[in-house]
Amino acid sequence: MSAAAFETLELEDAGDHVRVVRLNRPDASNALNTQMGRDLIQCFEDVALDPKNLRCIILTGAGEKAFCAGGDLKERRGMTDEAWMRQHVIFERMTRALIDCPVPIIGAVNGAAYGGGCEIAGACDFLYAADSARFALTEVTLGIMPGSGGTQTLPRAVGERRAKELILTGKPFTSREAHEWGFVNEVFPLGELMPAALATAARIARNAPISVRQAKLSVHRGLQLSLRDGLALEIEAYNRMVPTEDRREGVLAFNEKRPPDFKGR
Repeated sequence: MSAAAFETLELEDAGDHVRVVRLNRPDASNALNTQMGRDLIQCFEDVALDPKNLRCIILTGAGEKAFCAGGDLKERRGMTDEAWMRQHVIFERMTRALIDCPVPIIGAVNGAAYGGGCEIAGACDFLYAADSARFALTEVTLGIMPGSGGTQTLPRAVGERRAKELILTGKPFTSREAHEWGFVNEVFPLGELMPAALATAARIARNAPISVRQAKLSVHRGLQLSLRDGLALEIEAYNRMVPTEDRREGVLAFNEKRPPDFKGR
């Protein structure tokens, strides 16, 4: 898929089995407008329908100042209630497309991730952030509330009490605080952010892709179940590995003392 396929996204293949997706409205601080919502739905639902050889995705923002500054309030100015709700259905589906993507998504937060931008970050599997990045869920200061996953993904990462404080005040927090509280995995100087994300993506991409996707599914869905039901889900996911060529290749490569050559079969 070429970068020209989307108005608001820039796609770049970055080594074997890795793709970088950039939110690409730098003149508007990569703000989330209707078209970006549609583009993200198509981009990530296409991956879900057919991952092809893709094994890891890095989601970041174009430029150095913003990951995504949130919903485009200039576009929303003067919207009727009906038009606002129609647009929000797109954003709801966008969030599900990100969360349900079978291929792991690393968020590389290069700058401000406010409002909807923070929610897009929260929908990634895990996050790396620049030390200059800032986060906030500011919706209550605008007369609304987080509605693209923020009230669900943030408390799952940082706990209920911390999430309530951040969501009910709308106050921003730094990447260092996000790391301390468990929302961000690692913090890097801006110039080291993408190399670190690419290195981790390459490491994921070297692993058996069916195994990675099933492990991602088991963790995500298992956390929504009781422990006993989660264990049953894990075994169901595990059993899908047993008849695969990759499982046989992994054991053979280990015994032959060589790197495995996984094919995703």
